[in-house]
Order: sequence, then structure tokens, then C-alpha cells
Amino acid sequence: MATLVKICGLSTPETLTAAVQAGADYVGLVHFEKSPRHLSLAAAARLRGLIPPQVKTVLLVVNLAPALLAEALRDVRPDVVQFHGSENPETLARFRAETGIAAWRALGVRDADSLTDAARFHGAADRLLFDAPASGLPGGNGTRFDWDLLRAYKAPIPWGLAGGLTPANVADAIRLTGAPLVDTSSGVESAPGIKDVDRIAAFCKAARSV
Repeated sequence: MATLVKICGLSTPETLTAAVQAGADYVGLVHFEKSPRHLSLAAAARLRGLIPPQVKTVLLVVNLAPALLAEALRDVRPDVVQFHGSENPETLARFRAETGIAAWRALGVRDADSLTDAARFHGAADRLLFDAPASGLPGGNGTRFDWDLLRAYKAPIPWGLAGGLTPANVADAIRLTGAPLVDTSSGVESAPGIKDVDRIAAFCKAARSV
């Protein structure tokens, strides 16, 4: 089965179109003010209107207050919400039960114990995204963790690989880890928050080559 591809942190119609045309399965819109990829809800809603139905929209949030999250769901209408803060399993389970929207949880991986701890999200999250530990920002830092930790990983729920993925290394990462989904943001940028259409195309092509 082909590895799924997510391009996160898109902020312009041009780069969104590039991701869709390159065959991305998911596109990510970031609503987190500290991120260089932050979109207001109005801007995110405008981009959401350009996304075709075969491509799923992921809204990334970080410890967003319930009232603000409800506003974001109303305006952006995401297919998936990616929780990238300190949200616990109970929060995700309640969100799924109340909204019917898929919930992903990003987790920083330091060592094998991090993967063991991930099991607590079984039954609460629809997918886990294994990323490098937070450094300055919760994600999008362009750093990777030790992918060898995932060589023999038996996941209790669907998962994906994030953190430091680029067009140059994504194929090797998939071969090493068997990741069912790969997620990139800074790895396809020319500067923080500035996506590069050629790098987006190259990333999707490399991921599909495995």
C-alpha cells in the first residue's frame, strides 16, 4: 500500500495547488499564532475553499480553548484536527465523540519509552504523528529523531512520521520505518513559513517512489 503524504503549513493558493497537483493526500493549515505558518481563521477558510474533496484538510491547533476550537471548526470545516500541544487522551476522545471529526495527536519521540507511552492514546486518537521533541515550537522545526526506534514498532493505532523529512531523505525514511504516512512542513520551504512549489513536488515524487 502506498505511503500517504501530508504537506503541512500551507499558506498560499499557489503552494496549496502545488501540493494537490503533486498528489498529496492531506494538506495542513496551521492555526497557532507563534508559528511562522500561522493562518487566521478567515485565511484558513479561504484556502479550505480551494481544496478538492479527494484531498483531506487537516487543521493544526495547539492547546486551543474549546470555544475557539468550535469557532475554527465552523469556519474552516476540516476533515481532521491535529492536536499538537499537551492535549490528553480524554480531550481527544471527547472531541471525537462530540464532533465526529477525526483527531490526530502529534507526539515528540525521545526514546523507546516515548513509543510505549503512545499506547495511552489507543481508542482516543485516529492517528499518531511521531515527531522530534518540541524545540521552540511544538513542530515544524526541521529536526528529526532516531528513526531506528520505529524499525520494529508495532503500532496499536494508525501512525505517521514527521520531523526533519525532506525530498532528499523521505524515501529512506519510509524504507527504514515502514511509515504509513509522512508529514513535512519546513522540509519543503525556502525560508520559515515560505513553501517552495518545486520542493513540494519533489517530496511527493520521492515518497511515491518507494
